[in-house]
Amino acid sequence: MAKTFESGDVPLSDLLSQAHQGVLQLPDFQRGWVWDDDHIVSLLASVSRSFPIGAMMTLETGNAEVRFQPRPLEGVPTPTLRTDPKYLLLDGQQRTTSLYLALRSGAPVPTCDARKKDVDRWYFADIDACIDPDADRSDAIVSLPADKRRVDGRGNVVLDASTTEAQVRAGRAGLFPLDIVLDSAAITDWQMAYLDAGAPKEQVQIWKRFHEALIQPFQHYSVPRIALNQNTSKEAVCQVFEKVNTGGVELTVFELLTATFAAENFRLRPDWERRQATWSDEPLLADLDATTFLQIVTLLWTHGRRTENRRGGPRDRVPAVSAKRRDMLSLPVDEYRRWADAVTDTLDRVVRFLHGERIFRARDLPYSTQLVPLTAILTLLGENAFTAGPRAKLRQWYWCGVLGELYGGTTETRFANDLQDVLPWIQDGGDEPRTVRESQFQAERLLSLRTRNSAAYKGLYALMMKRGGQDFRTGEPIDAKAYMADSIDIRHVFPQRWCAANKIDAAFANCIVNKTAIDGQTWSYIGSSAPSHYLAAIETGVPIDQQDLDVIITSHDIDPVALRQDDFGTFFDARYERLIRQIEAATGRPVNRGDSHGSPFAAHRSGAAVAQAIQSLIKAGESKVVEFKSTGRKNLSTGVKDSAIEWSVVKTIAGFMNSHGGTLLVGVQDDGSVLGLEDDFTVFSKKDTDSWEQWLTQLLINYFGKPVTTNVTVRFGTVNDRTVARIDVAPAPEPVYTLLTKTGAKGESFLARINNTTQELTGSQAASYQHKRWAR
Repeated sequence: MAKTFESGDVPLSDLLSQAHQGVLQLPDFQRGWVWDDDHIVSLLASVSRSFPIGAMMTLETGNAEVRFQPRPLEGVPTPTLRTDPKYLLLDGQQRTTSLYLALRSGAPVPTCDARKKDVDRWYFADIDACIDPDADRSDAIVSLPADKRRVDGRGNVVLDASTTEAQVRAGRAGLFPLDIVLDSAAITDWQMAYLDAGAPKEQVQIWKRFHEALIQPFQHYSVPRIALNQNTSKEAVCQVFEKVNTGGVELTVFELLTATFAAENFRLRPDWERRQATWSDEPLLADLDATTFLQIVTLLWTHGRRTENRRGGPRDRVPAVSAKRRDMLSLPVDEYRRWADAVTDTLDRVVRFLHGERIFRARDLPYSTQLVPLTAILTLLGENAFTAGPRAKLRQWYWCGVLGELYGGTTETRFANDLQDVLPWIQDGGDEPRTVRESQFQAERLLSLRTRNSAAYKGLYALMMKRGGQDFRTGEPIDAKAYMADSIDIRHVFPQRWCAANKIDAAFANCIVNKTAIDGQTWSYIGSSAPSHYLAAIETGVPIDQQDLDVIITSHDIDPVALRQDDFGTFFDARYERLIRQIEAATGRPVNRGDSHGSPFAAHRSGAAVAQAIQSLIKAGESKVVEFKSTGRKNLSTGVKDSAIEWSVVKTIAGFMNSHGGTLLVGVQDDGSVLGLEDDFTVFSKKDTDSWEQWLTQLLINYFGKPVTTNVTVRFGTVNDRTVARIDVAPAPEPVYTLLTKTGAKGESFLARINNTTQELTGSQAASYQHKRWAR
């Protein structure tokens, strides 16, 4: 491999002359000069003692593939500049600029003092201190204001170096202006004035000692330089710059491309600022920065490049789809122009998609990094992404990434895989994307999700709202407007203090299972009270009917009976299972369970516990979220199984799904008397709960399909020596239609809960209901 750099020394005077003439300039990505007065004094003192001040690094220009917009060093007058520099200064900007301003610019140095106040300074050498072997050289470098005078607190001049005549007599032996130290002719003129300012013999001796102590070190000083030649790649230049950048702040791709594009007469920064202004009022995109935007553009450019390359037939090497740094740095300005408008337009669709998933603010985004592949995918899919099939697949991919927690580490490779996998999966029915296949969720993870630091925590928060969680204040679905207006946030269901007082483990009290979306006003009622107390306070204070409040509670996948009884264990176990169902529905993948069941309150799932909960439901009676049915299959009048009875079960379950969830008890008559499932058992060859549950599951699959059926949980309890089925139905995240009609023929029906009944809605009624229910 050919060597790409040379090293050697360059005289300080030559280095500053190159800067003055524009032979040496800065790449535009270099940040501004920032050194203060004390730093400059220290630097000048080091040079005057011939101490090393570190190496400089330059890049030889002329490589058409490595073009950066140049700019002169601070203080270089425009008339002296050549248009195209020969070298760009990569390292040593602060030191070189400080030396140029102090020694070569011919103007006061615009710097700042120790209090960061802007000041203009001239620098002088105290001749007496310079020739004193015991003096600190830093004390020998004198910094004076722009008028070259130092005054005391009363405004009296205590040191004057405003003219040559004043300089040669200032202090004990004169103040030498360092802005002429590299100008031989100016030194000679100043020397003549100095020798005339006192006894000739004594002045000559002092001058000789000073010349040797300070002027010669400056005139003979050389700076080590590493010179990168034209063969150095852009990626290498950027990497080298960051390795040697003593400022300690990583240079962004945006800053580098700004300099690169400027060399092609394209101003990237104003273009970015104009684009950013178009979404500045959208809270969801508040953290979308320039580098992320460029990643999206690069991903689309490299995808298009690969697609075009493949059209030419089989090739040994096809360029990769990538959003890695090196590819971003290679982004041509024409490709940026090609894709930037499309990406900007697509951001409206990104917001629409995420709002549909109930993600409303940047802080609620599970992974901000997932915006990169999501935006790229939506750019190429266009409006087709919002049709039923593509949207379902897009949702599955998105939630697999979130709940599988797949975007927490190095993500650039996954970005590329997503774009290449998701598009053919959606458009052509290709293989499942790797993100979908690799997604896994452990049930026990629910117990450790406690803060927004976890993507899965924020994801489940959004899913709770997506499935129909209502605003406690209004009883309406939570959309972006309500979310902002009502100060909705994720808050405890059983308050922390109550949990602590009742010896509930803090790990369980603070995990996602015990949290939901609650508005600020409702939270003021909750405080640290027991649920039974704060629910009563809400009913009185809002006011709101108990049944209506139970509807809201149920919409959050919370058992209202357990909540009203302050039964943390039953509440927790039921919600734990509901959240697992939510995860499985969103990802389309089974949740992994360890050797244990996962829920720390699984004992509340025992037959006795279920029976007790059923008795509580019976006592409370039917409501908007609870319904009783005598049988599920057998017609008690005819004594045989009846499809109309089965339809009645399907209808109620569909109504609960399309409303806000609910509980169906089978084996209980309308008046609350317990009949049991025993009459139903007579129509099965195996007369037990297993056969009954298998029948119900298959019935629901026939009417709804397997994915929708996951919204239903069945448990059995014994009440008065009779078997009762408790069917808990979760609210659905999307409208659910039956696949068969009441008669069993193929056809769709949309059913919804209206007060205590279930009704079929069609046409505009269905559309209006769905718009309100799902905030569509």
